[in-house]
Amino acid sequence: MPSKKKKTADKGQPNNRPVASNRQAFFNYEILDRYEAGLALTGTEIKSIRAGKVDLRDAYARPLGGELWLHNCHIAQYDPASIYNHDPRRPRKLLLHRDEIESLSDEVAQKGLTIVALRLYIRNHVAKVELGLARGKRQFDKRRAIRDREMDLAARQAIRASR
Repeated sequence: MPSKKKKTADKGQPNNRPVASNRQAFFNYEILDRYEAGLALTGTEIKSIRAGKVDLRDAYARPLGGELWLHNCHIAQYDPASIYNHDPRRPRKLLLHRDEIESLSDEVAQKGLTIVALRLYIRNHVAKVELGLARGKRQFDKRRAIRDREMDLAARQAIRASR
């Protein structure tokens, strides 16, 4: 009698499926450190996330009572759920190790930094959010980033034109 083998994902390939990213955060903030956190979600929220109906534009994390909470993350309501839906902007608990939460809350309190949501993805059937410990950029830093981006674009176009 042949043995039944489980089908498993190839270990060499990462099992990440990107759902949403916060491109504005990379422009407005200087990202100092990155963390991966799980999310405590309801059933309709994870279904809406799998459908890609997430907006991270204004999302940030704040420590409250020894826990870390994600604020301003808009997860759209799941239409087939009718009356059993969730509030799209409710604060969601982030799942991190206690020492990570304590170090993040200490750094945010002392150095005037903030924790922004950079991207949301699904890893091994579980929703994860990538958080960035960030310092706000000043206006001249933003202008410099725009100038550098435009110079890179012009250089690439000049190379293409010379071929």
